[in-house]
Amino acid sequence: MKKFTIADFSVYKTQAKKITMITAYDFNHAQLIAESLIDTILVGDSLGMVIQGSSNTLNVTLDDVLYHTKAVRRGAPDKFIIADMPYLSYHLDSKTTIQNAGALICAGGADAVKLEINNVNMLTQITALTNAQIPVIAHIGMTPQSVNVFGGFKVQGKNTEQVQHIEKMAQLAQDAGASAIVIECVPSNLAQKITETLLIPTIGIGAGNSCDGQVLVLNDLLGMSKHTPKFAKQYLDGKSLIKNALNKFSHEVTSQTFPSNKYSY
Repeated sequence: MKKFTIADFSVYKTQAKKITMITAYDFNHAQLIAESLIDTILVGDSLGMVIQGSSNTLNVTLDDVLYHTKAVRRGAPDKFIIADMPYLSYHLDSKTTIQNAGALICAGGADAVKLEINNVNMLTQITALTNAQIPVIAHIGMTPQSVNVFGGFKVQGKNTEQVQHIEKMAQLAQDAGASAIVIECVPSNLAQKITETLLIPTIGIGAGNSCDGQVLVLNDLLGMSKHTPKFAKQYLDGKSLIKNALNKFSHEVTSQTFPSNKYSY
């Protein structure tokens, strides 16, 4: 299977071919994704919630994302990998932003980085990174790093002011040099309008079926999460399967049926 590249984002948009993206964080799952039809892997700062058990993503560090990006790259050497830039890793100045993004590319093995864009000040960072030859994916709508500003993880684009702001951020992110835009938790009709307006592809998560692609967190898709958001379809009841396996192991140990001769030397 031909490796997806940054150039394929525009190719898929032109050909009206949907882009598939999965958020993952570790070597073993990356190996499985590497053997699948999925186009791209996002190493998200959502690891703070999914892996570390935090209530939001704000405590995730650059070192955290770097660590998990390296693991995912080892598991999926031929997949296109996008690394999230965590909170405050791109908010200070362009020099710091380029250094941090460069670490994710050079040391982590990522092919691109993702930035949450919730105000015009972030746009200069997109331009700085693209000028430094670092591909950028923008993220608009419900941007998790703005959870304290939003007052929680809330759907955005529900009033005129929010709609105008999100549309503006989408257009300006494209103009600044973003190769694609993730749209999270906005009404479907808004995501459709943005998708039809932009020349670069949109990747939806809780943004309806009209986006140029879709992304889900692997743990949600596999039914592993304790709390699954409305937009996350479960394709497997992973929790039940794993709990059943654990209980079966416990039973076989306590009943002394494991290990049998088959599993002994």
